[in-house]
Amino acid sequence: MRKLIGVAFFGLVNGANLAFAADPIHGEEIARRWCAECHVVASDQRQVTSQAPPFSAIARKPEFDAFRLAFFLLEPHPKMPSMSLTRREADDLAAYIASLR
Repeated sequence: MRKLIGVAFFGLVNGANLAFAADPIHGEEIARRWCAECHVVASDQRQVTSQAPPFSAIARKPEFDAFRLAFFLLEPHPKMPSMSLTRREADDLAAYIASLR
């Protein structure tokens, strides 16, 4: 019985993690809408400004961490518009950037 409860609990926790997983496809939509004016957000885009690094370069940084990036995106930044992202949108955008590694 304990084993069955353990397996059920593991399945519940694992399922919850999957339900709340970030969506990089939605993140790309957000990037194209909010970020493409300054950053190169996809391979089909040309460099817009030398002031903002391409998302692929951000993703390849050794210290890159999608979790930290999501929190960074929730706060207003100098030189960046106030995007007012939700936590979910910030997670999705960070997941998209991570997918560019």
